[in-house]
Amino acid sequence: MTLVGYYDQNYEQNNSKQKGNRGGLFLTALVGAALGALIVIFTIPILLKYDILPYNLIPKGPESNQTTVNGTGNQQEIIQSQVNVNIISGVTEAVDKVSDAVVGVINIQETGFWNDTSEAGTGSGVIYKKEKGKAFIATNHHVIAGASNVEVSLSDGTRIPAQVLGSDEMMDLAVLQIDGDRINTVAEIGSSENVRVGEPVIAIGNPLGLEFSGSVTQGIISGVERTIPQDLNGDGQPDWQAEVLQTDAAINPGNSGGALVNIQGQVIGINSMKIAEQAVEGIGFSIPIDMAMPIIEDLENFGEVRRPFMGVGLRSLNEIPSYHWQETLKLPKQIDEGVFLVNVVPNSPAAIAGLKELDVIVELDGEPIADVLELRKHLYIEKNIGDTMDVIYYREGKKYKTQMHLVGENTF
Repeated sequence: MTLVGYYDQNYEQNNSKQKGNRGGLFLTALVGAALGALIVIFTIPILLKYDILPYNLIPKGPESNQTTVNGTGNQQEIIQSQVNVNIISGVTEAVDKVSDAVVGVINIQETGFWNDTSEAGTGSGVIYKKEKGKAFIATNHHVIAGASNVEVSLSDGTRIPAQVLGSDEMMDLAVLQIDGDRINTVAEIGSSENVRVGEPVIAIGNPLGLEFSGSVTQGIISGVERTIPQDLNGDGQPDWQAEVLQTDAAINPGNSGGALVNIQGQVIGINSMKIAEQAVEGIGFSIPIDMAMPIIEDLENFGEVRRPFMGVGLRSLNEIPSYHWQETLKLPKQIDEGVFLVNVVPNSPAAIAGLKELDVIVELDGEPIADVLELRKHLYIEKNIGDTMDVIYYREGKKYKTQMHLVGENTF
């Protein structure tokens, strides 16, 4: 007779038997693996001793990370040698080349109490020249602005007094002079003319003060020929547009005046400012060295920047209501850009050229002039003292052309 039971009859009993069988198999396999491993461990030293193995377990060579297996009986000793790695790259070589030429600059100001002084701030500087026992340092104007005394902190921590030879607010550059006896490294000046977006660069300076002196950050050139409006007199109107290199190498307070260096260890910029907004990161700016060096040389040799001088007061058309363009200045309706003269200094280059108050300049040397910023850029960058400049202007609705012979401000 055949017995028929329920589908789940004796399920727990059968299931427990199956689990027991699996556990026994697993335990047997585990014991076997352990015994096999022990046999291998205890056998290897004997096989090594009699050179029975067909391969060598001991790597050879003085620079390799060697593991030697020695043993007698059941005892083993594993000896591992240390490996010294000498890491040298283009970045480290560039930093080694120029880092000692980057110094700290300390702005010391009088507090007003019994002629006491205190440190008002710190920045960075670059030693670009050593001559006749003196060393010359480029830094930013705002680093030393308002200082009664300036000190320089060398790479070894030594602090020595510095003399301010000259400073220029418009380009945010200044030149210091120190005794050259302790100076052994001078930065190599490169060129910013052929700098490319994506090129690796290194920023060296003293972020957040001298406690972090000689700090190095690495990045790339993020943009070239960037223009940053500058309000120099605090009237809310831009007086100048600084042309800068943009980099994502970290530039923080205290880095100002330090070096932006290419992979060859050459200075291609003087770090100047950083956009300090919470939502903006990795945007730093550096004055291109090709623009900085003529300014630096003027400050070193003359104590000021010698720029061409016109002898006029200027305002852009876009600064006044358009009503005055026709009613006051009598301009043709198609003229909506230019610079009008607020005043003309007697016997100045502008006066000698025949320009008068309320004349509107629209072109210089064939280049359209839209506002005061473009006029200053053309005058200060494109022209030199002694040059002649072609000027096209409107007076009482009529177009005129004249030539102006440029002189230096101190010459006038």
